[in-house]
Amino acid sequence: VDAIQLLKADHKKVKELLAELAKTTARATRTRSELLAQIRVNLEAHTTIEEEIFYPAFKKAGTKDDAKMYFEALEEHRAAGDLVLPDLLDTDVGSERFSGRAKVLRELVEHHVKEEEEEMFKEAKKLLSAAELKALGERMEQRKAELVEQLGGPGGKA
Repeated sequence: VDAIQLLKADHKKVKELLAELAKTTARATRTRSELLAQIRVNLEAHTTIEEEIFYPAFKKAGTKDDAKMYFEALEEHRAAGDLVLPDLLDTDVGSERFSGRAKVLRELVEHHVKEEEEEMFKEAKKLLSAAELKALGERMEQRKAELVEQLGGPGGKA
């Protein structure tokens, strides 16, 4: 599997989990907790493989404009992973505040995914050969498996 296919599969999985979470009510505390655990594992593993493997390869192969895309993507990861997700994890799953924070996380992720898929991935296909993307994909798949295991993942494979 190539790097872009792997990342797109991750995006699809996280978007599906966030959509499921959005459909839950405050009474569905067990479902919310389970979904949140899966979202955490999937998001953390995904952002880590992007930041450790894919983004550096993209930045190295690219131009100054591509570097801007790289830094923006890192900031979007920071907003979702360091600010919104930890707040959501600390919020009572039975509260209305939880619904609001879950919605903000979903919007951030959807915006980030759209930009990556429409801009960064298209550019990456121009900058990196099919063989390079496949090699990156293999490294990322291996690293993701390690991370999911470390994170105690109900996230499983995408």
